[in-house]
Amino acid sequence: MARSNDAPHERKPAMPGSSFGRSVEIEGMSKWFGDFQVLADINLTVKEGEKIVVCGPSGSGKSTMIRCINGLEPFQGGAVRVNGITLSQKSRVLDAVRRNVGMVFQQFNLFPHLTVLENCTLALRWVHKMPRKESEDLAKHYLARVRIPEQAGKYPRQLSGGQQQRVAIARSLCSRPKILLCDEPTSSLDPEMVKEVLETLADLANDGITIICVTHEMGFARRIADRIIFMDQGKIVEEAPPSVFFGNPSEARTKHFLEQILH
Repeated sequence: MARSNDAPHERKPAMPGSSFGRSVEIEGMSKWFGDFQVLADINLTVKEGEKIVVCGPSGSGKSTMIRCINGLEPFQGGAVRVNGITLSQKSRVLDAVRRNVGMVFQQFNLFPHLTVLENCTLALRWVHKMPRKESEDLAKHYLARVRIPEQAGKYPRQLSGGQQQRVAIARSLCSRPKILLCDEPTSSLDPEMVKEVLETLADLANDGITIICVTHEMGFARRIADRIIFMDQGKIVEEAPPSVFFGNPSEARTKHFLEQILH
């Protein structure tokens, strides 16, 4: 579907059922894998432009939660609204939600037989029906934004892991999303490549896009987050601004987690 010609910063009226200025509203969301409840009564509101970091032990449900936000995982209880649209598994609803939500995964998921530029323009041309020249100009803009414009003609195998993840970020940005979801974007990288990806995300955080990022990189969380969400056993245990989360967390489980991870 072609994009609208709305000005980039033009605000639109809030849709029925949502409050103006809220990017994501989760109300009582619950999810099961068979008999196992992976999410239990999740309630979370994310404002436009807010930067949220989600952390917690493995198996706490944090990745599942953000995958539910754009319909990659169905949930069985509660409600989710994204940019004013109430989420369902209907294809037209999912298309409307995903049009304004970008996703960066643990793995880069780049097509190995396509160049960096072609990876970034594929969805623009085939989904958004954007002309080749316009799509390539937009892709080059975002490749420059993530500081790898010189890699446009290369194939993924010719790039480092950090560079491939930055291509994945640029590809997500090409659809000009209002929300960027990041599912542990540095977890599959060598330690020396983590910094370049985190620097890229920190730079994007200044652009006004709403970011929800699952990560264990606590220095990054302290630096960019407006709020930090700590999850355990499928529940939100604590949410607080970084100064409170790191300086004076209220929950014993949060304190124990920080003692283990900050060493």
